[in-house]
Amino acid sequence: MKYTTLPNTDIKVSKICLGTMTWGEQNTEAEGHEQIEYALDQGVNFLDTAEMYSVPAKPETQGSTEEIIGSWLKKTGKRKDIVLASKVAGPAEMVSHVRENMGFSKEAINDAIDKSLKRLNTDYLDLYQLHWPERNTNFFGKRGYKHQENEEWQDNFKAVLENLQELVKTGKVRHVGLSNETAYGLSRFLEESRLHDLPKMITVQNPYSLLNRKDEIGLTEVLHRENVGLLPYSPLGMGTLSGKHLNGIVENTRLSLFPQYKRYSGEVAVEATKAYKEVALKHELSMTQMALAFVNEQPFVTSNIIGATKMDQLKENIASIDLKLSDEVLEDIEKVHEKYPNPAP
Repeated sequence: MKYTTLPNTDIKVSKICLGTMTWGEQNTEAEGHEQIEYALDQGVNFLDTAEMYSVPAKPETQGSTEEIIGSWLKKTGKRKDIVLASKVAGPAEMVSHVRENMGFSKEAINDAIDKSLKRLNTDYLDLYQLHWPERNTNFFGKRGYKHQENEEWQDNFKAVLENLQELVKTGKVRHVGLSNETAYGLSRFLEESRLHDLPKMITVQNPYSLLNRKDEIGLTEVLHRENVGLLPYSPLGMGTLSGKHLNGIVENTRLSLFPQYKRYSGEVAVEATKAYKEVALKHELSMTQMALAFVNEQPFVTSNIIGATKMDQLKENIASIDLKLSDEVLEDIEKVHEKYPNPAP
């Protein structure tokens, strides 16, 4: 395994992070525990979850993923062996069942963190992330930003950081980060942090893959210049970049079970995936590992969040850390990207 540190901290994390959002829906408690144990054996020490998981968001399974991690922690007592991250949900109809008070008010964040810590059987989180912005912006499959003149949201970046600062002071949270955020949002949080001596957002967890490199257009410059790390999720485009869906959506996979992720199976995304498969075949590489290695090697990436429903998938995903892409492979990848730029934002 390869390691780095969470930016602006001394916390060592593996370059591969174990994503957990299928645990409690597609994976059982026993399977979740098996994945953690295997990942730890391979040197992975970083786990990411969220209060709304498992996915898709629904009342029957809300919190199930944190509970599975919590039962493993209770059984093993290995809290100090892992770096644990979770997320507080922003306002959205799809998560109205999670709590009565959604969003990032003081009351909402206090309620969310206490419930997450209880489910996780721990008294602190290493990283606590805002799952998505409260304001209208382009995330969850939106390529461009469309302004809403009558938007009710008011600029509250400073207030949110003040709410998070209380969690840091109490010891419930060590560091804070963002998810599904834009260059504007990150920059505003950084500005308020500097001006008012508030906690710095040290990471941004966004989708990033061969099919979605839109953050390179603006966000990655901010990451580099401000020493903030990217935690890419969906580095395989919900499994699309394994190539398994090229002859039609495979049954009992995330793309078949959750049609809301259809952007990964759109016409242009499929054509791009075929082209990336040709690159992998040309260079005699596993397409899955090529796609993951590309993400692993990006200089703005702190840790690549992989996820799997089956152990053979998990083993192949983690093993991608041992693959170093040649200049020839990278050149061929860029040719495909130039032809099919960001087909699945």
